[in-house]
Amino acid sequence: MNRRKAFYILVAILVSAAIWFYVDEFGNNGSARLVEQKVTDIPIEYTSEDTLTDRGLMLLKDGTSQTIDLTFRGARRLVTHLDRSKIRVTVDLSAVSRAGVQGVGTSVSISDRKFLLNNNVTITDRSFYNATVNVSELNSNTVEVRCEVTGNVADGYSAGEVTLSQNSLEIRGLAKDIDPVAYAKVTLDIGKNAVESVSQSLPIQFYDRYNRLIESEDIYPTVEAIQATLPVFVTKELALVIDFKEAAGARVSNLDYTISPSTITVSGDAGKLKNVNSIVLGEFDLLNLLDEGASTNTYPIIIPDGCQNLSGVTRAMMQIKFKDIASAEVTATQMEYAALPEGKEAEVLTEELPVTVFGTTEEVAAITSENLIVTADLTDYTAASGTYTVPATISVKGTGDIGILGKYQVQVTIREVTAEEEEPPLEE
Repeated sequence: MNRRKAFYILVAILVSAAIWFYVDEFGNNGSARLVEQKVTDIPIEYTSEDTLTDRGLMLLKDGTSQTIDLTFRGARRLVTHLDRSKIRVTVDLSAVSRAGVQGVGTSVSISDRKFLLNNNVTITDRSFYNATVNVSELNSNTVEVRCEVTGNVADGYSAGEVTLSQNSLEIRGLAKDIDPVAYAKVTLDIGKNAVESVSQSLPIQFYDRYNRLIESEDIYPTVEAIQATLPVFVTKELALVIDFKEAAGARVSNLDYTISPSTITVSGDAGKLKNVNSIVLGEFDLLNLLDEGASTNTYPIIIPDGCQNLSGVTRAMMQIKFKDIASAEVTATQMEYAALPEGKEAEVLTEELPVTVFGTTEEVAAITSENLIVTADLTDYTAASGTYTVPATISVKGTGDIGILGKYQVQVTIREVTAEEEEPPLEE
């Protein structure tokens, strides 16, 4: 019996809901029944305030409408579920050109898609049509900008002077609001143990002449933030070095050289000097030392940009020589050629070629003609036939680090390959 009663109750509820839905959707001569819904205290958004500023005016909160009430009419299922966060009421101030209390029209928009698609939803009433705006003449003052630095630099580093994107700031507002402002301040936090320069865009605070913070939303600076930069310096000892250009037989390991001074002390931006441990004075080709035996060279000391040379020395001197160097003339007898074009043959006519070798005394003494190979380079003779003097390269095999002095040439004959005539078959 209880189950049957419950069933009848459920059926009654469903029937009632269906009737209610039918009346709601079709009870108005076949259309949805219309109801009204009032939404109160909708915030008003004021636009084009920058236009007021350009005209020497400003909008005051006191005496200006902040909210509005709207009444909507439409189908129940729409207006009773209206999301107030999607209702936007704006007031455009671009046409306001004078100070004083005045009325400016309001504009209403709804971003809810189901309302945009339904033309039957209307606004039937507003608490007002024109918002009351209180506009005042804009006063301005220029105040000093100060910067407070918090945090510390690491040991061995030092901080320079803070630089600001601007040292003064124009503020605007009512006289009662901006007159107490003695200065503007930003706070630069460089963190703990800073090892590089710090640059940040910082919010602005205002203080009176007693160094008390002024917390007012009615002070309008011409910029919203100030860029503050604190350079962090480091003092480093940098080695003075030469970029040596090595070659076979002329190695850095065989050098005896001194650079005076060997180091200098510089101070500069920690970020720029972070990975800098030396200063390259210049390049030196070790082959140039063969003829001179010893050399003395002077170089300007060029420090990294933005750094200071604390040593005061602007030039460095290098004295250099080989520890052990010798040369000898060895007759090369092994001849080859390279880059021979297809369809041609070549013959190196030069049988012997005096070659000057150099290196350490021990390695030069070990060189014989068997260690030298002369290779004629035929790269530029692909279309040639006949006898030519061509460039040659000398390679060393089967021994230590040996260099070759000078340029060499050999004579080569180039000819076309001809097919040999076939011999007639032997008669039986």
